[in-house]
This record gives sequence, C-alpha cells and structure tokens, in this order.
Amino acid sequence: MTNPTAAILIIGNEILSGRTQDINVQFIAKRLAARGIVLSEVRVVPDVPARIVGAVNELRAAYNMLFTTGGIGPTHDDITSECIAAAFGVPWEVHGETDRIMQAAMGERYNAARRRMATMPRGAVPITCEASVAPGFSIGNVHVMAGVPRIMQAQFLALEPSLPEGTPIVMRAVHGMGLLEGGIATGLAEIQGRFADIDLGSYPFRRGELGGVAIVAKGTDVAALEAAIEAATGLIATQGVVPVQGEPPPAE
Repeated sequence: MTNPTAAILIIGNEILSGRTQDINVQFIAKRLAARGIVLSEVRVVPDVPARIVGAVNELRAAYNMLFTTGGIGPTHDDITSECIAAAFGVPWEVHGETDRIMQAAMGERYNAARRRMATMPRGAVPITCEASVAPGFSIGNVHVMAGVPRIMQAQFLALEPSLPEGTPIVMRAVHGMGLLEGGIATGLAEIQGRFADIDLGSYPFRRGELGGVAIVAKGTDVAALEAAIEAATGLIATQGVVPVQGEPPPAE
C-alpha cells in the first residue's frame, strides 16, 4: 500500500516577518507520521489573495491532502476562508448551523466581524472542537485550521479520525558526542545506498561545550531501519566515539 501524501500551507504575514514563530508544523508532522501519512511539503505564503489561491490549487492537486493554518479569524487580514472559496470556484457564504451556534454562544458580542468566522466556502464541512466556538472546515481534500496552536491542535485532533491511514512512519536514531560529520560522510552514503527505501540523515548538535552528530533513519520498514541504525552504530565506533542509541538529550 502506498502511503497517502500531504502538504501544509502556513498563511500569514506574521510568520514571514518573524514576529510569530510557527510551532504548528511539528505537531502536524508527528501526528501525520504516526498515521502513515507522508508530509511532503511545507509552504509559507503572505496574506495576499492571489498567492493563497495559487498555492492552495497547486498543493491540493499535487498531494492527497492539504492542511492550512492561519487566517480564519475576525479581522480584515483573515482572508484564508474566502481565498479557499475562490480556489474551489464556489461562493463564500454564511454557514447556517455555525452561524446559529456562534450567535447562541456569544450573544450580544456576536457582531459582523465575528460572523466572518461562520462564513465558509459553499459545501464546506465545519471542523468543531472544544477549544473554540469558531470552527475550521474541510472542503474536498483541503483542511483549514486556525493559526493559534492551542486551537489548531484541538481542531486537528477532531479531524484526525477521518483522515486516511498508511503504514506508520517511524524513526530510529543513534548519536555520538565528539563525532564529526566529515568523518562519517562516505560511510553514511554507503549505508544509505544499501537501504534505499529509508531516509537516512546526519544532524550535528551542541550540548554545552560539547558537540556531536545524531544519525536518524526514518521509514516504514522497521527491520530495515534497525539494520541501518546498527550499521550507523558501527560507523560511529570506527571514529573512536562511543555510540549511544536514541536521540541526544534535550538542550538545557
């Protein structure tokens, strides 16, 4: 079985300006891997309608599913929803049930700005969660979620059971303190050649005054992953470094 593929589209000037640090990708990527969905691309675009529409249409055609984050709030620069409608060529209109739910929850605070969050492409299915009365939504193979991490995570978890599944993507790692990438590059390329169906990478790190390299194997074939890490363990030992199974300890 071929694993489903996905992309993430991050929408918002605040990401591109550096004002806001994105932490949504890591959460989504880990959840997708556990479900056997291959995250193949992540893209960031500004709050520019033509850029959003173009990216949505390109990515939804290229992959089995597209997840977007950001731009579904009540302000003038929250334009994701209407851009998704334009990408699908459908009207952008108030979703009746969502409108009623939000009005009941907000009462007198439910104004025209907040009603924007009940306005969706025609045919969209709301993604509801306990973290926010304003939902995300799905249309076709596009899943539209908030940019606020707490809300996005709740929306993703609500959506997750409906997503397709593949063989879970797992990782194995080994690291060595004092290891240098230049000393293992040739050997690592040879190991990758023997295990062509896995992704094998080396990642330098620093912990205090000491540095090292982690070798990480990722894929769906657990036996191949473990064999590749066994070979990488031996490669590290040839450099006079003690191999340690797993990722290096977190930085303090």
